[in-house]
Order: sequence, then structure tokens, then C-alpha cells
Amino acid sequence: MDVSGFVRHHVRMNVRTNLLLPKDLVEEVDHFAGQRGRSRYVAEALRARLKRDRLKEAMAQTAGVLRPEDYPEWSTSAKVVEWVRARRAETTDSGPEA
Repeated sequence: MDVSGFVRHHVRMNVRTNLLLPKDLVEEVDHFAGQRGRSRYVAEALRARLKRDRLKEAMAQTAGVLRPEDYPEWSTSAKVVEWVRARRAETTDSGPEA
């Protein structure tokens, strides 16, 4: 079986890019990442920021999906707290007793 296509498919491809960054920022990154770890450090920071941006986008796209009239138990902060506490207090069926 030829696995060359399989391996290539799962290998992360790096792309060289040229970024202009403030000198003080690069110096601080190098302090924590070391000069040889700069790319990995920046990639991790970008992934974290992208994760936050995707979540923000999803929240904006789904805002208003739950109509207040359909969920009166969530109409105020106090009611939400009450609802959560009630759910946590519910007993669950843990199966046959031992």
C-alpha cells in the first residue's frame, strides 16, 4: 500500500511569510520563546487569537436564536441562577443500586 499520499495529507505544511513587527514586541517574544522558537510562539499566539475570533463570530451569528418569550426561566440573571441551581440539584438515575 502506498502511504505517501496519506502521510502528505496529515503533515502540516509551513509557509514562509514576512511580517513587520515592532522591535520591542519581537524582543519580548524572543525573551520567552528564544530566537529559535519565535515562529512556533507566534503561531501559537495566532491560533489562540483565531480561536477567540471564531467564537466571537459564532456568538454574533447565533445571537437572538433563543427568543425570550420561549424561555421565561432565563429572562433575568436571578432566574438563570435559579434555573441552573435546580438543574444541578436534580437527581440522576445512576442505574441499579448495588
